[in-house]
Amino acid sequence: MKLIACNSNRPLSEAISAALRIPLTKASIRRFADLEVFVEVLENVRGEDVFVIQSTSYPANDHLMELLVTVDALRRGSARQITAVLPYFGYARQDRKTGPRTPISAKLVANLITRAGADRVLTLDLHAGQIQGFFDIPVDNLYSSPVFVKDIEERNNGGKLVIVSPDVGGVLRARSVAKRLDADLAIIDKRREKAGVSEVMNVIGEVEDRDCVMVDDIVDSAGTLCNAARALMENGAKSVSAYATHGVLSGDAVARVAASPLEALVTTDSIQATEAVRVSHNIRQISIAKLMAEAISRISDGRSVSSLFD
Repeated sequence: MKLIACNSNRPLSEAISAALRIPLTKASIRRFADLEVFVEVLENVRGEDVFVIQSTSYPANDHLMELLVTVDALRRGSARQITAVLPYFGYARQDRKTGPRTPISAKLVANLITRAGADRVLTLDLHAGQIQGFFDIPVDNLYSSPVFVKDIEERNNGGKLVIVSPDVGGVLRARSVAKRLDADLAIIDKRREKAGVSEVMNVIGEVEDRDCVMVDDIVDSAGTLCNAARALMENGAKSVSAYATHGVLSGDAVARVAASPLEALVTTDSIQATEAVRVSHNIRQISIAKLMAEAISRISDGRSVSSLFD
């Protein structure tokens, strides 16, 4: 087995490498003067199982291109099997046509990864489960819920917990966490007038005098989470915190979270933290390195990955 780290999230790649006790394969991934991506693998990979670790986070197009060129280099270097390890799969929110003459970019990106030469994909908390069907190669979609549940249990001081889905689309995710914690479930009913803007309409469920924990897959502008937090507090919640797998946190998101009623926003390190995130008083990251490392080990050994979540 060999591990190759592209440039999107070097700290996570190094943590996965340490968990597996396998050094990262030497590779040069750099830019020409016109910003073309050039990749040179500096070790023999012939006949090897190679795992390429790359989140297609900001700048998404640059990181996607790095992944594609690296996979092509490995295929031409006669690697036996190439697995694209995508802790964060960019373009996942473009999983359907939202209007006339609009793309399904998640399908396009799946085609690009497949045609570049990847034999399988390992990812974490896809925005929509049907994206697995966009690939014509095997996809292992991991879940962050066990990591979140452990952290929630460690930090709960015996308060009455209620798990909250910030929108109707995330009910299954929130219910899974609530079931593991034996907690009640609440739902935020919202109406989105346009992309990036949300309006909370109603809180469904009992939240008064309870510690509310919202669970989501992606936090981008953080408008939904902050509006939901205010709605929960207005409905008598004792405290509000949030867990989101992928901390995109673009634009003024960090400042928005800092000014919100959220006691804490917890994300995984699927996307490398910016300096603003690192110094924020109410945002922190927990690592998914051990989870990703275990999945990589099982894929290499031909063992079950789904049993990780039984």
